[in-house]
Amino acid sequence: MCGVFGAFCKNGSSVLEDIYLGLYALQHRGQESAGIAWNPYGGGQEVLSFRGMGLVHVALDQKHLSSIMSNSAIGHVRYPTTGSSDLSNAQPISANYSMGSIAVAHNGNITNARGIRKMLEARGAIFQSTTDTETIIHLMAHQSHKPTLDALVDALRRLRGAYSLAVLLGNRLVAARDPWGFRPLVIGRRDDTTYVASESCALDIVGATLVRDVEPGEIVVIDETGLKSIRIPHTAERKYVCSFEFVYFARPDSVIDGRSVYEVRKTLGCRLAGRSPCPSADMVTGMPDSGTIAAMGYAQCSRQRYEKAIVRNRYIGRTFIQPTQRVRNLGVRIKLNPIKSLISGKELAVVDDSIVRGTTVKRVISMFRQDGAEKVHIRIASPPVRFPCYYGINTPTCEELAAARLDMETLRSEIGADSLDYLGIDDLVSAIGLPGMDVCTACFSGDYLDGGEGNGMDL
Repeated sequence: MCGVFGAFCKNGSSVLEDIYLGLYALQHRGQESAGIAWNPYGGGQEVLSFRGMGLVHVALDQKHLSSIMSNSAIGHVRYPTTGSSDLSNAQPISANYSMGSIAVAHNGNITNARGIRKMLEARGAIFQSTTDTETIIHLMAHQSHKPTLDALVDALRRLRGAYSLAVLLGNRLVAARDPWGFRPLVIGRRDDTTYVASESCALDIVGATLVRDVEPGEIVVIDETGLKSIRIPHTAERKYVCSFEFVYFARPDSVIDGRSVYEVRKTLGCRLAGRSPCPSADMVTGMPDSGTIAAMGYAQCSRQRYEKAIVRNRYIGRTFIQPTQRVRNLGVRIKLNPIKSLISGKELAVVDDSIVRGTTVKRVISMFRQDGAEKVHIRIASPPVRFPCYYGINTPTCEELAAARLDMETLRSEIGADSLDYLGIDDLVSAIGLPGMDVCTACFSGDYLDGGEGNGMDL
């Protein structure tokens, strides 16, 4: 899972500081690396870029970026799915070839990238990274007789899987979303500046208004003449909008395909209360922060008391280093700490967004027990995660997924809960509010997009 952000200003004002701010708002989508690429002010031929490892404020120099004049730029925050954790795999990926300059920021996972890479390497291509994103640039370079936009369109039609892109083609900003619509991508506007972003929350930080979503299979070209839309020449049989974006990944203040993430999560909790009530519980609480909103919906619809009974240390990120054995032994308690006075002697209904490996929920239940909880009932506001995701979420293999290894009763016993229940797939889709055939539930159902092994040359 990654985040992309792009901006183009018709009046020539610099946009690099806006890109920096947009990436800050998308930090939840990737903490491994961050980067910005821009077209030099005045329409220079070579695209320039900064990339670095770590969080946005570590990887990028905001003060220096604010001094650079460029009216077209893109940015990226990376969460690795394809390719190792290395600076060479940080994005945007850029190149200057015979037809002009290009930079690409990509969210998603191209499922036939391996076949395309083998074909291109057989033709003499030399790859500089191990990411699937680089295949896009090489596909374009092997069509050097075509203008850059035509080469990009032809490259995208050969891809399978998930890609939401912010692209610089010379001084043009291009947004593209795969024909299946796996990952979100939106367009926003503030005065003379047009933006593209993985989520609408990134538009808010720069004072832009959400215009619309980039449609599945659409390529949007933004330049000094305005906005033009063209289609990727591939007809998808159905859409695959990622349900896990609504369950966990997206920020609750975002709107995806016209649906408020906050409202969806609250509805998930409400439907969970109807499906699996826990009337004997003294209170409902949520696992911070991803289970909080669903827990509020659960409590509201079950007419039970809601308490924020577990606190998250907001200064601990995913990349927290555990330097000593004592710190390692503390484990989850470094990030999460129950409020003992609230839970001692109480029966709890604890709502979370999902169970992946089961490690965290097991340790949290143990903490509740240590702090005096009488009973702990676990309610999950999504179906069991039984299958890996191949479209941009780095989920474990089936043998590592708790719900794939264990039946419900064995898993309940394994994590130490007094009861365990999940939301059903039908309830999940209904809460999202999109047509069932437009929603991807592959990590829950195993219903994957067919294809993805070829090299794209037969398409």
